[in-house]
Amino acid sequence: MYDKIILDYHKHDKEAKHVSNMNYKELVCPPFTEQEASMILSTRIRVGRNLAEFPLGPGISKDQRNKVETMVSGVLSKFTGELAGKYYSLKTMSKEDQN
Repeated sequence: MYDKIILDYHKHDKEAKHVSNMNYKELVCPPFTEQEASMILSTRIRVGRNLAEFPLGPGISKDQRNKVETMVSGVLSKFTGELAGKYYSLKTMSKEDQN
């Protein structure tokens, strides 16, 4: 039963292998039109995997969440080139930060 749920949701079985090239320099993405680009205020990346030393979302404490945010934002601040950017914490982000 569980395998059928996974197959229905992901559209592949548990033996399938990920073969996509996710190198950002080699991705072929169509450019946004001017109208589409004007509608984008911010982006969000959802990470579906967890750090090994922390429990999954439902079981993580507030202190552990704060440690995860500190750890991840520290790593993000070291990105350079096309991946460089500014990290905004949801706890402290202001309306001005969104513009």
